[in-house]
Amino acid sequence: MIRVGILTASDKGSRGEREDRSAVVISDSLRHIDGNVAAYKIVPDERELIAAALREMADDLALDLIFTTGGTGFSPRDVTPEATLAVVERLVPGIPEAIRAESMKITPRAMLTRGTAGIRGKTLIINLPGSPKAVAECLDVILQALPHGIEILKGQAGECARPEK
Repeated sequence: MIRVGILTASDKGSRGEREDRSAVVISDSLRHIDGNVAAYKIVPDERELIAAALREMADDLALDLIFTTGGTGFSPRDVTPEATLAVVERLVPGIPEAIRAESMKITPRAMLTRGTAGIRGKTLIINLPGSPKAVAECLDVILQALPHGIEILKGQAGECARPEK
C-alpha cells in the first residue's frame, strides 16, 4: 500500500469559496497504484505554508508520495514549485519533463506549467496543476511508473532496468 498525501494550494479553496475537485481526481486515481490517502490538507497560496505542510507530510507522517495541486502557473500567487524546491533534497526532473511533453500534445499552454518533482527523505513529491482536467491528464502520464520508483526509494527494489526479452 502506498501512503499518499494530497496538498492543495488555493486561496479560494482554503477559504471555502471553491470546491477542491482536483484532490478528488487524485484520490480516485490511487486505486490504479494500490494507494490510499493518508493525509489531505488545503492551504492558501503562501510559500511558507506550502513548505511547512510538505515537511509535515514527509517528515512527521512519513508518507511515500505527496501530490500537490495548484499554484504551478504564472500568477504572482503561484508559488508551489518554489515551496517544493525549498524542501526537496533531490530533484526528479523526468516526471515534470514527461508531464509537459505529453501535455503539449493536448495544448500548447502546457509549456506554461512550472511544476517540479523531488525527493525529501523517502518521500516523492510531485506538483500537479490545479485544474481537475489537467490533473487527470498528468496522472495518466506518470501513474504507472510511480510504484516502482517508490519501491526503490523505500529500499524494496533495486533495479530500474527492464528485464531483457
